[in-house]
Amino acid sequence: MELNATGREIRVALLEDQQVFRESLVALLEGAGMKVVARCAETGTFLSNVRAAAPDVAVVDLRLEHVGREGTEDGLSALKYLHDFHPRVRALVLSGYQAPDMVERCFQAGAAGYLCKLNVGCDDVVRAVERVARGERLLPVDMLQANAIPLDNLHVPASALSRLTLREREVLGYVAAGADNLKIAAHLGITERTVKAHLTSIYRKLGPENRAQLAVLACELGVTRPVLA
Repeated sequence: MELNATGREIRVALLEDQQVFRESLVALLEGAGMKVVARCAETGTFLSNVRAAAPDVAVVDLRLEHVGREGTEDGLSALKYLHDFHPRVRALVLSGYQAPDMVERCFQAGAAGYLCKLNVGCDDVVRAVERVARGERLLPVDMLQANAIPLDNLHVPASALSRLTLREREVLGYVAAGADNLKIAAHLGITERTVKAHLTSIYRKLGPENRAQLAVLACELGVTRPVLA
């Protein structure tokens, strides 16, 4: 039996619209000693089940095909909802998308990990769920923006947060949650110009080159992400 960070059985909720793949995930995870407490094909049912079942990990597909609907907004909406209303549920994206901007959007929406369906095996999925359940983050460095410094080359230790002031940590948390400068200013009761000044200082102290990379780095460092109204 696989255990979560609190020492109990890992409980998993699945959001996957392809029935064969969904059933395969159920068999895989339960065969590894986990308990699948929800297995859903659409967002509304999934979120209702999450409220009732309180899973440790939510495995989320991005593209859910409904009549007359395409794209990734359903999956991204599920990630944002989990982050805002069920922060104890760790979201692991399992998707066929490999575009860096999509990966970054997922982390900004609150994902704890990202796996590409096209290049992972069964053992990879099981290990990813275990790691996410333990509180780790899975960052697909190979999928990050090509024009940004790879995170592996930044060498930013967790202690780097000590370089930031309390206000800078607050600003960084809002960046990780996907807030723009105007929203950060409104939440913190400061001017947008002051937010920009804090961000300039954060970039100088931590080293990333763009906002998307900064958000992913914040997740890696374990920065607390506030709930956005």
